[in-house]
Amino acid sequence: MKQSNISERLFNGIVKENPTFVLMLGMCPTLAVTTSAINGLGMGLTTMVVLALSNMFIALLRKIIPDKVRIPAFIVIIASFVTVVELLLKAFIPFLYGALGLYIPLIVVNCIILGRAEAYASKNDVVSSLFDGVGMGLGFTLALTIIGAIRELLGAGEVFGLAVMPESYVPCSIFVLAPGAFFVLAALTAIQNKVKLAGEKKGRDMSKIQSGCNSDCMNCKETGCSRKFVDVSAKEELEVIEITDGDEFPEQAVEEKEEAPND
Repeated sequence: MKQSNISERLFNGIVKENPTFVLMLGMCPTLAVTTSAINGLGMGLTTMVVLALSNMFIALLRKIIPDKVRIPAFIVIIASFVTVVELLLKAFIPFLYGALGLYIPLIVVNCIILGRAEAYASKNDVVSSLFDGVGMGLGFTLALTIIGAIRELLGAGEVFGLAVMPESYVPCSIFVLAPGAFFVLAALTAIQNKVKLAGEKKGRDMSKIQSGCNSDCMNCKETGCSRKFVDVSAKEELEVIEITDGDEFPEQAVEEKEEAPND
């Protein structure tokens, strides 16, 4: 695999198609476990490991797994790696295991992992799929860590457990509660959109900021776009339906026409 392809896969996951800020996927752990920076970092890295390994394994078996059972097969592979990671966390990082709790086994149904398995890993080689998983995992980790750091800073005056704000600072406890996650995510997304719009008004190329999909699937060069495959499949199904509806039982129609009496 070329170095440029590796860089493209990493850049795609971290910036261009960031799972949290661009694609808005995996919102359940994003909003639930980011009460602190360390929790966000731990959840992101755990998801990245599962994502990278499952992508690599699915790409390795993509020609063996029957198409009709690919989704159950993907889930079994993902669940196996999640179980391994969960046991390792419980054994070696018990405080993080206790903090993340139920959200570790829920990685199995994280739409980021299943989405990359279906859209990219099942259609590309092992190395490309591995770095695609690493890139998407790093993007997810970065997003969760930033959200967790902001919530911890405003809600407790700390970052990674270290006091940052002066003693006179009064923590705003709502940011370490459930509503705080929505506030921080909304603010970060708004800032991202503001930067993009300001750049576009100045004539700059802002396509690398929040450009996960340009809705032009015919001319899209992004081979890992899940929407591209969904749109193409839907279009093919629509064409089949139109052909069937327009030419339903053509031979029967010809026979009926021949048998009809002439006036």
